[in-house]
Amino acid sequence: MSTRVTSLDEEVLRLLADPLRAQIVALLSVEQLCTCHLVEATGARQTNISNHLRALREAGMVETEPCGRFTYYRLRPEPLAALSAALGELAVQAREAVSRKRPCG
Repeated sequence: MSTRVTSLDEEVLRLLADPLRAQIVALLSVEQLCTCHLVEATGARQTNISNHLRALREAGMVETEPCGRFTYYRLRPEPLAALSAALGELAVQAREAVSRKRPCG
């Protein structure tokens, strides 16, 4: 069994490595929010939140829904589920590899 972390998985990991983006993702996992809600919940500046949301949107992790003069963001579960599956497979491989050792030389 050979699991490969895809470039999409790598992108999701890179995005989640930023603490503020990870916080935004966690908040969006509970409910759809607009930028003003995220500014209030995180204490970050609006421009910073907007930049993080743009990165998440470009990576396909969030979707937008216009609502009057506001835009609501919702988390797409598929990229996270794919990453979770890939990491789960790596954990299975690691458990199986405990007793295997490649000889040197």
